[in-house]
Amino acid sequence: MIIERAYAHIDPGSHEEEKWPWSVPCVRGLPADGLRFTAPVTFLVGENGSGKSTLVEALAEGFGLDPYGGSHDWQYASHRPKSALGERIRFDAAPRGRRMLGSWSARKGFFLRAETALDALHREGFRPHSVSHGEGFLAAFRGKFLQPGPYVMDEPEAALSFASCLELIGHLNELVKNGGQVICATHSPLLTALPGADIVEVGEHGMRRVDWNELALVDHWRRYLADPRSYLRHVLE
Repeated sequence: MIIERAYAHIDPGSHEEEKWPWSVPCVRGLPADGLRFTAPVTFLVGENGSGKSTLVEALAEGFGLDPYGGSHDWQYASHRPKSALGERIRFDAAPRGRRMLGSWSARKGFFLRAETALDALHREGFRPHSVSHGEGFLAAFRGKFLQPGPYVMDEPEAALSFASCLELIGHLNELVKNGGQVICATHSPLLTALPGADIVEVGEHGMRRVDWNELALVDHWRRYLADPRSYLRHVLE
């Protein structure tokens, strides 16, 4: 583990908590309680609009990764300022992460976000436009997800087939064996099934830890695959 806890700093007495992003339920608890990491892999799951992408982007920014995506060797290539949440994110380091969080030059990591991945991978020296979208993602996993450091991902399954998702699980397993820590926002029941992973469900309730079998997305996929018509009749009729 590199990071034990992420939290947000707000000036005492300010009224910022009434505005976005502090009004988002999963963000609201960050100034007081923060988000504790209890396993080397943490999955954030929730519906669209629940705030999980806002949260992972801010975690990446807080560590010094470009919100546009890429490794720690490419800081802020996008000319975009830090978000209101990202500039206030702070971390409590695990014993193994103290040197990394205390020294900018010691930091390693990668932020992969689906919508900007191709440009970010191009900057990293890959040639994503010469292969399929999914192969470009896999090239990053094979070539960049190697060293100890935080690896933040926003819906990496967007470009991956079933088999490629399984390959990604294998990469994540090897990465944490080598000292990496993964924080991933996802809609994938495949990825969240990684043994030993911590799963945090975000929504109107804020954040709560759940078991894989209790995830709403797992239940919906099971029901859909067992009887697609029971779902489709509501959207096709």
